[in-house]
Amino acid sequence: MCRWLAYSGSPMLLDAVLYQPEHSLIDQSLHARMGVESTNGDGFGIGWYSADGGGTPAIFRDIGPAWNNRNLRELAAHVRSTLFFAHVRASTGSAIQQTNCHPFRHGRWLWMHNGAITDFHRLQRDLCMAVDPALFPCIEGSTDSEVMFYLAVTYGLDQDPPGAVARMTGLVERVGKEHGVADPMQMTIAVSDGERVWAFRYSSAGTSRSLFYSGRAETVRQLYPELPFLRDVSDATRLVVSEPLGNLPGVWNELPEASYAVLPSAATEDYLPFIPELP
Repeated sequence: MCRWLAYSGSPMLLDAVLYQPEHSLIDQSLHARMGVESTNGDGFGIGWYSADGGGTPAIFRDIGPAWNNRNLRELAAHVRSTLFFAHVRASTGSAIQQTNCHPFRHGRWLWMHNGAITDFHRLQRDLCMAVDPALFPCIEGSTDSEVMFYLAVTYGLDQDPPGAVARMTGLVERVGKEHGVADPMQMTIAVSDGERVWAFRYSSAGTSRSLFYSGRAETVRQLYPELPFLRDVSDATRLVVSEPLGNLPGVWNELPEASYAVLPSAATEDYLPFIPELP
């Protein structure tokens, strides 16, 4: 499968998150501890919004492994953003090409996924036929992840991101059932409009891939006042990651099965239940 992270908070050099932590995403591209594969070398991508917020995000994707890409290291050392995505890919069967690398972009939206639609080759035609005809030409690659994205856009991502993802998931499960696929959906997803990040963890079988979120910055600051990183970030700064970037107790919390989180959020709850809906 894949590994990914989403950052939201104070302006931050990508390098500080992608390279510097003990178990950074670049380290995970070679030595993942919780993924199906330990090596995620079938391409990578980053997507970021400008530090002044909003607008169309930039993306940089390549088909080689992240761990030895000099251009990625160069960009990460100079790009500063308040909200960015990063993804390292282990293909589940689709071609290794730039258009299949995450994150995917449509307008102001970024999307990335870890997991798979089981027997996607059997469900693909029916799922693609459900994409809004006006959006269908936007699909550039051959992955289930990109089809999921455009289904979510079709089902109202602009107006209701959690509802759109729930309806997308409900369609995949309905089509899977029609084709005799018992547990078609396996997903951790991050999606953003440049202001907020929604992160989802769900699988039809109830055995989702790993996903963690960082504790509230003020809480982590109380636990580790000596960490210089924490002195310069706002209380709203958070990360969502496929697996923790380090081993400090109390910093990382597992997102429960069938739930989603919103960053930043004024709610007292760190996550909410996720329930698929029929579109």
